[in-house]
Amino acid sequence: MEKETMAVETLKKFNQDHIIDWMNKLNEEEKNKLEEQVLNLNIEQVIDMYNNLSQTFEIGDKKIEKISVTDIDKLSKEDFDNLKNTGIEIIKNGKYAVVTMAGGQGTRLGHTGPKGTFKVNLKNGEKYLFQIIVESLQKANEKYGVIIPWYIMTSEENNDQTLAFLEEHSYFGYPQEKVKLFKQGKAPLISKEGKLLIGKDKLIKEASDGNGSIYKSLSVDGILDDMKNNNIEWVFVGGVDNILLKIVDPLLVGVTINEGNQIASKSVIKTNPRERAGVFCKIDGKPGIIEYSELPEEMIEEVDENGELVFGDVNILSHLYNIKALEQLANMKMPYHIAIKKSDYLDENGNLVVPEDKNVYKFESFIFDVFSSFDNISILRVKREEEFAPIKNKEGNDSPETAVKLYNARD
Repeated sequence: MEKETMAVETLKKFNQDHIIDWMNKLNEEEKNKLEEQVLNLNIEQVIDMYNNLSQTFEIGDKKIEKISVTDIDKLSKEDFDNLKNTGIEIIKNGKYAVVTMAGGQGTRLGHTGPKGTFKVNLKNGEKYLFQIIVESLQKANEKYGVIIPWYIMTSEENNDQTLAFLEEHSYFGYPQEKVKLFKQGKAPLISKEGKLLIGKDKLIKEASDGNGSIYKSLSVDGILDDMKNNNIEWVFVGGVDNILLKIVDPLLVGVTINEGNQIASKSVIKTNPRERAGVFCKIDGKPGIIEYSELPEEMIEEVDENGELVFGDVNILSHLYNIKALEQLANMKMPYHIAIKKSDYLDENGNLVVPEDKNVYKFESFIFDVFSSFDNISILRVKREEEFAPIKNKEGNDSPETAVKLYNARD
């Protein structure tokens, strides 16, 4: 069956006839691009998600329990040293890699360009977020006598800018052959009426589908194969915007190996019971993260026999995976979360429509959605002031001002 016929049949099957009308108005090159896109999109999945918009996460009868953590402050010196030495051996033997999630733009910071190209003014000089990560890697390389492979997850909208920026700055001195970029996934936007939209490029509008697409993207873009070819066994994954992120921590590796787990995360204790943050817990016996808005009122301030919050370990986007876990997750169908966004589009006459209100559904998966696939996860509780200074907002909490203050205080 020829490409055009297959594309038309797919669109008809899911009641997207307006896209067929669009095809007939395009020149041959434009039409070919749109047909290719239709055949590569998983329209069935998007329509299925649209048809099940009402199925949001609810606690309901789910059993929510405290999850066990390893508190760095409560380790004996002997245990600390033994666990750290286990991790050091992994790193020294070249079995460790770092992935930085950097698919976002710096819009909320008032910055034009990829978030990793945002600059902060530290007491030791102005530095880009990417530059801070490189300096952490270089320190680890010098300490352990290796060159750690660095993988950067970009997005369709910022990949070219990120590559150009890194090349312009000569990768801040990091060996270029040890740096590889790959793109996170995308999913079509869909209107409140269940219709796909056409963008200014005369293609169906898509948007990045959340950091949970990292697992599939690692496989599709050949990064997992590259890791295996380099004998990598443990992979750290973190965001680009936490300037205190400890991306090479042998203790986390040692704790995970000692506990016999394939995945691990770091946590910090809530500043107060009502801090609006996702916390680690067990959901029906499996590890997971529950958002503040989903935690039942009676659990928010619940404390244990030691006076600690039962649900007080905040997720700081600092994760570790065994390579076998990543291989398993690459083939997993991810659950999606719904966000309502505002997006312009072309109408049936080719006119640009700029809506005043939110008009489309965006589907996203989160990196922690897969934790429930494992029986257990290692969680290392660390000090907030030493490892958590995110830059999310232009001012106020989690802003450049608060992050820089924490960074300078630690140094």
